[in-house]
Amino acid sequence: MPTNLVLTLTGPDRIGIVEEVTRVLFEAGGNVESSRMARLGGEFAVIALVALPGGGVGDVEDALEPLIAAGYRVTVSGTGAATGVAQAGWRPYHIAVQGADHEGIIHEIAAGLSRAGITIESIETGVTEAPISAAPLFWMTALVAVPPELVEAEWTAALKHAAEQSGVDVDVVGAEAR
Repeated sequence: MPTNLVLTLTGPDRIGIVEEVTRVLFEAGGNVESSRMARLGGEFAVIALVALPGGGVGDVEDALEPLIAAGYRVTVSGTGAATGVAQAGWRPYHIAVQGADHEGIIHEIAAGLSRAGITIESIETGVTEAPISAAPLFWMTALVAVPPELVEAEWTAALKHAAEQSGVDVDVVGAEAR
């Protein structure tokens, strides 16, 4: 049975960093089950769920030592099996948020979800320029898991109220379970 681990890596962006990290995983017999990789400012960040054959965790840690010596920050943490939705019976939803960029938007939306007992499975955010004015526009997409006892009309109304308080628009769409 494979061992599941979460690998995180942050450090200077450069050509070849993704190839180097994935080569280490491949050579250890690992399979990247899910990942997010992005350049953020001048840094590059990797977060990946990796399935390894039993006993391969130490090999991965040893093989990543040259990156650590080069100034990259690396963590390797064991985890349970990968799952699509937080708990059986929980319903997945996609949430899209957009509006004028300002501090606190992510916090307000996350707080509204947390107060309702909704868990965030994944989230991605960014800022783009408005077409005519070039004003900064915030966008966020999230996959959330909603407990079966929550009434959709109630929690979506509360979420829309939180979005209004932040001056952004929010759309909620049911997602198919994976």
